[in-house]
Amino acid sequence: MYNHRSLVGLDVHAKATVAASLDVETGELRFRRVSGPPRSAVEHLEELPGPVLATYESGPVGYGLAREAAGRGIEVRVCAPGSIPRKPGDRVKTDRRDAERLVRSLLAGELSFVRVPSVEEEQFRDLARCREAARVDLMRARHRLSKFLLRREIEFPGPGENWRRSHWQWLRSLRFADHPSRSVFCDYLAAAVSLQQRRDGLDAQIEIAAPQSPWAPVIARLRCLRGMGLSEEVCVVRGDRTRWLCCRPV
Repeated sequence: MYNHRSLVGLDVHAKATVAASLDVETGELRFRRVSGPPRSAVEHLEELPGPVLATYESGPVGYGLAREAAGRGIEVRVCAPGSIPRKPGDRVKTDRRDAERLVRSLLAGELSFVRVPSVEEEQFRDLARCREAARVDLMRARHRLSKFLLRREIEFPGPGENWRRSHWQWLRSLRFADHPSRSVFCDYLAAAVSLQQRRDGLDAQIEIAAPQSPWAPVIARLRCLRGMGLSEEVCVVRGDRTRWLCCRPV
């Protein structure tokens, strides 16, 4: 299936990488532990009989290893974690076994691979994810505050909708006689206000970064849809799929 002499499964961590190297011609399987950051594994790949094809799971270590290897002419693919076959009940997990499972799955053609984004794409994606995290945190803070008031049978009388200007003014006017309730309410309210400011600030940063981002043409086309702001238009393209990161209103 592959026109490569060496197939390698890499179990990558922040400070060390375990490599399972399979020589396709001899069938020999060897293991090596490489100390250092993920990029350190590229030197080991250069020592193997070529051509070399290696793979590792996408995850917190990012795509720096794949980019570094590509820059040195070595093919390193990033596989989707869900595509790695696992036997039912097999819960024994070690770096060596994970690396061996990767290289055997690579040889069998059982893996699905993800596209390695460019540095610019990953930078803008991080900004979009940061905004989405702020939106989720804000939603949770609002829920805590609203459920706190609900337990005390305190309801917003209107006019207007929740979390609009009149609602915020009403919240700031509330007073509680007991110390515990005052402390909890002040903390919940401060958290909601702070997170809304954080989300609005990230919206402003997206406005600045979007025209220079790799997705500027896509965002420009999406702006023709009525009722969509820029935060709803920010998307990340993965292969032929579009994943919305900031699509739900708050």
